[in-house]
Amino acid sequence: MKGLIQRVSKASVAVDGEQIASIETGLLLLLGVVKGDGEREARKLCRKILTYRVFPDAAGRMNRSLFDVGGSLLVVPQFTLAADTSSGTRPGFSLAAGPEEANALYRLFVAEAVSALGPENVGEGKFGADMKVGLVNDGPVTFLLESGQGTE
Repeated sequence: MKGLIQRVSKASVAVDGEQIASIETGLLLLLGVVKGDGEREARKLCRKILTYRVFPDAAGRMNRSLFDVGGSLLVVPQFTLAADTSSGTRPGFSLAAGPEEANALYRLFVAEAVSALGPENVGEGKFGADMKVGLVNDGPVTFLLESGQGTE
């Protein structure tokens, strides 16, 4: 499972021209599910993202987590994160989990985040939809986190 997090001062997601979720200070997460991912990987990545220290402390160092700053999380399913880009000039998607499996793990991830942060602090995109994502990246600060075979 792959999660691209961006520290944001605000972010939103729209489907068919209608905004379906938005957050202020927090993290925008683009979430990709790869073949072989399961509940363990979803829970592990969620825990890591919620506790990953990307917000500045009083000295300006990245020592504070989403929990520490009371921030929000906007989770957007991102099929293309599972792409194989190792060769050629066109991505391949043979590594991506199938839609049913990916949606189930996406739903589990969101449920875990809501359980930890509360429903008022978690927004989400729409699985399988053509979404428009807007954000103001604070920093900019962007990290790719992974959980799964061979990753911590």
